[in-house]
Amino acid sequence: MSEPDTLQSLFNHWSPAGISSHPTQPPISTRTASLLIALYALVYFVPFYFSRTARPSPTLSRDAPSVIRARIGSVTVSCAVCCAATYLVLAQTASASVPEVLHLMGVWPPALVDGARALLLTALLFLGPLYSYLVVDDGWRSWLALEPLRELWEEWTFWRNYVAGPITEEILYRSASIPLMVAAQAPVKETIFLSPVLFGLSHFHHFYEFRLTHPQVPWAAAVARSVFQLTYTTLFGAYATFIFVRTGSLPAVCAVHAFCNAMGLPRLWGRVRRPWEWEAAPGQRSSLLWSVGYYVLLVVGAVSWYRNLWALTESGNALVSPEAFLPK
Repeated sequence: MSEPDTLQSLFNHWSPAGISSHPTQPPISTRTASLLIALYALVYFVPFYFSRTARPSPTLSRDAPSVIRARIGSVTVSCAVCCAATYLVLAQTASASVPEVLHLMGVWPPALVDGARALLLTALLFLGPLYSYLVVDDGWRSWLALEPLRELWEEWTFWRNYVAGPITEEILYRSASIPLMVAAQAPVKETIFLSPVLFGLSHFHHFYEFRLTHPQVPWAAAVARSVFQLTYTTLFGAYATFIFVRTGSLPAVCAVHAFCNAMGLPRLWGRVRRPWEWEAAPGQRSSLLWSVGYYVLLVVGAVSWYRNLWALTESGNALVSPEAFLPK
């Protein structure tokens, strides 16, 4: 019996009907799994405020190199503790073997080919922004000169946003958290759409930090900013969880997370201009072709992403059987 088959047998295929359709009692309850995930979210960012080095202040931004270094060290320890806790829960209560735990946590096998397909799927969604960055803004020149790689080693914010942040967040919110929902035999749709709320809420402490360093911004604007951030981080959390359970690959979600951080939110209105056209004379208009190309590719990419969502995330390394996504 293959590794995925062994896991599916162990956890009763993690069907959308939950434990009600299976005579076997799950080793932990969904409530216990949810409480542990909530605790993990607190363990991730609360230690920031216990350290004078990691704690922001009106004169010390979260983007300060000293703060970033301290926080990277803190979340590394937090991830190790949470992963150890998940391993103990799975090994002791679910009697899972080491290979089974490593698979549930997306560590082994790494499924790198499946991860590349998931990254390609995500790139389709950002087809318009990729065109804007690489073609309109001549981003291909900076990659040809290896400028992003130099920034990776020279800028702490770059390292945090595209390496340390994606890796540690995916380790904690996917690798350490989702196996608990699998062990609890929670409905897969509930896991995908509800558990990422905690991922979004864990970013809400940015509201306090933003108010601390930007006291001149009105409360209403600061709240709206945080609610918006909560919304898109929750949506991304659902997408990352979907990819994780479909591919069983931690490298896949780490790569997708870093890519999405790099791309940011797509432009949905306004003209797309060449870099020098922003400084053109007030009466001079930029070519519409750049904008037409961008919005056409934005729509084409979104449609292509939707049509390939299931095909490009299909994997023999999945944590769930395909039937788990079917309606009851």
